[in-house]
Amino acid sequence: MNKVILMGRLTQDPELRHTTTGKSVCHFRLAVDRRFSRQGEQEQADFFPIIAWEKTGEFCNNYFRKGQKVAIIGRIQNRSWNDEQGNKRTVTEIIAEEAYFADSKKDNYTSDGFEPKNTGAEGFFPIEDDDLPF
Repeated sequence: MNKVILMGRLTQDPELRHTTTGKSVCHFRLAVDRRFSRQGEQEQADFFPIIAWEKTGEFCNNYFRKGQKVAIIGRIQNRSWNDEQGNKRTVTEIIAEEAYFADSKKDNYTSDGFEPKNTGAEGFFPIEDDDLPF
């Protein structure tokens, strides 16, 4: 079984791109605090690259921002390639299958003016008919 659940803060705004076939793919990094730290030491965090495809990626791009606390459920994937100098490179990524807000709504609207993209009046978010489940 390959399943990972992470909760942490975004280190940068998500970046949405499209493949040559037109699929949406969103990239961002998640800083996840380690559970324990030694007495007198500063808390440590691990940084994970997150990849979200299609609707999940579009959701992340539209509503997640740098510094926001989010929860990601997905799977771990290794990927290898040869760089321009012929060196073999390997990266371990988290492929997001589900993405959730982990802050309270009050925390999302801080003094730095954070507000999700595409918000409508009175906190409602515009959706298209294709997004409705009925």
